[in-house]
Amino acid sequence: MEAVPGTPFGVVHLDVAPVTSGLATGALVAGIASILVSLLVICFGVAFGDDGGVWASGAFTVLGVLAGVAAIVTGLLGRRQIGRPAAPSAVRFTGRGLAVAGISCGAAGALLSLLGLGLALLITLT
Repeated sequence: MEAVPGTPFGVVHLDVAPVTSGLATGALVAGIASILVSLLVICFGVAFGDDGGVWASGAFTVLGVLAGVAAIVTGLLGRRQIGRPAAPSAVRFTGRGLAVAGISCGAAGALLSLLGLGLALLITLT
């Protein structure tokens, strides 16, 4: 409690419990989705290489890369939100590990999608 100078009153600052960042959680969800879509890219490219699987792989590659980029951007914004200093009575955000995991899963998913498309093209051309 802080006394207000010149008055008999005081100001009380209530503690606000920390909140998990929604951006960090969204980054992790998008990163995991990117990895799952990259597995679809690889499966379609390998299993249906001669029956138009490359077209399906290409379509899912776009989705996997977009989800991966979204996870990276959202994770970076989440880390920025978490690292921002807050006043004692303001909301503090947690979830730095979620944001970092989302960034790494998003990057891995985007990379695996591109590698899966390359593998599908290689199988089709040979």
